[in-house]
Amino acid sequence: MPSTARATSLTRRGLLAAGGALGIGAALAACGGKDAKDGGSAESSASGKSGAWEFKDDRGQTVRTAATPKNIVAFTGTAAALKDFGIEVKGVFGPTYVEDPKTKTKKADVQAGDLDISKVTVLGNVWGEFKIEEYLKLQPEVLITDMWEKDALWYVPEEQKGKILKIAPSVALWAAGKSMPAVLQRHVDLAASLGADVKTKKIQDDKARFEAAAERVRKAAKAKKGVKVLIGSGAPDTFYVSAPARPTDTLFFQELGVDLIVPDALDPTGWFELLSWEIVDKYKADVILLDNRTSALQPEALKAKPTWAALPAVKAGQVFPRVTEPIYSYAKCAPLLEDLAKALENAKKVA
Repeated sequence: MPSTARATSLTRRGLLAAGGALGIGAALAACGGKDAKDGGSAESSASGKSGAWEFKDDRGQTVRTAATPKNIVAFTGTAAALKDFGIEVKGVFGPTYVEDPKTKTKKADVQAGDLDISKVTVLGNVWGEFKIEEYLKLQPEVLITDMWEKDALWYVPEEQKGKILKIAPSVALWAAGKSMPAVLQRHVDLAASLGADVKTKKIQDDKARFEAAAERVRKAAKAKKGVKVLIGSGAPDTFYVSAPARPTDTLFFQELGVDLIVPDALDPTGWFELLSWEIVDKYKADVILLDNRTSALQPEALKAKPTWAALPAVKAGQVFPRVTEPIYSYAKCAPLLEDLAKALENAKKVA
């Protein structure tokens, strides 16, 4: 789902589109990392306790500081997840707000979750933007971000990475290649290490809701066996069909039994297949989960595409938004599973 480029040369739009398969732009350089499944652990002092802090991230790198970090800077979606677990950040980078071109007023981007965007310093709102001088002013103690490709720091501009990483240590957590429950647990681990009480009733209730929603998806998928679901993202000249094996959400959907379409002509990055609008009907989908990010064309804009309007799923009203870059808290992931379950429960075979 990357929105950044990968270790090879992934276009910004391509990555963005892939979303769990998409990404953004300029190729991200890789730096080796250890599999989150067996490489990550959390060891730290709890909030309010004295002593050093350390956390082993999903690159396999152990970050150590003299005390638990308080001046935290994070990728917007990661910051939103930490907030749901009780950890506040000072600065963010990545899609944080959408500005009305007429009024110049700003509203939170979908990736900002419940962040109060007026109370955090926005170091960059688009791919490739990172205000180092503003970053320095925050006196950061740690920088936290996602990792879509091994050792590629999401939304940390490659050309500035050397300078940025000299200012404060970094933590990277997988946002691809691992199923959603495992990725959620790593965010819990990180929040706990930073002093969050992850055993609160609210968080436990959110987790129970997530687990119940997952079971509901499993039952719906079983009941609607044969209903084909396509993961897609629209751009002016291209429609991206995402491969489900790497994004955390679609990987989990497959584990729950959802019949996801697997594109057969992936681009060199392995994240998606690019279709021209002339052949957007290549795959016979009963349901389409459409990238909900502000970087992608939404249903209203897609109405202008005749081939889109002719798709069976579109005509049947079986197009639903997909949270392409999930906010990894139980509070935010439970609703997306509930929405998927509802879509499947009401879906008809139309293709």
